[in-house]
Amino acid sequence: MHAVSLGLILFGTWLLMSGILDPFILMLGLFSCVVVVSIAIRMDVVDHEAIPLHITIGILLYWPWLTWEIIKANIDVTKRVLGFAPISPTMVKIKATQKTDLGLVIFANSITLTPGTISIDVEKDGQILVHAISREGTEGLEGGDMDRRVTVLEAAK
Repeated sequence: MHAVSLGLILFGTWLLMSGILDPFILMLGLFSCVVVVSIAIRMDVVDHEAIPLHITIGILLYWPWLTWEIIKANIDVTKRVLGFAPISPTMVKIKATQKTDLGLVIFANSITLTPGTISIDVEKDGQILVHAISREGTEGLEGGDMDRRVTVLEAAK
């Protein structure tokens, strides 16, 4: 199941990026995707973490929320760069409640995607060291909304 999904994702991406519908080129694209999936199977990297199908529905709900958070953070950073609000760099440790490596990676990457914050280190005990452009930028993280949403996403079956 995971190998088929990987093949479909690869072929779909290839088709979107190439935009070529010539039968010969389509066959070459399909052949190259089959070769890549075969290599991935032989390397034993096709599993539930490499192809996380179990979070597909949840991620479709999470992305719009994360996009809105990115937009709000962009506005905040713009105000600070233009001098309408002070810049007060700070570093904090945020406790992550995720149970899997995938959940922890999604949480840390979501922090980094949000302008004005960056995940610097993920510790074994689940704490993430975060650098932020302002103290106010860390308050949303400490509130736990993003952490809670990623934990729900990670638990989706």
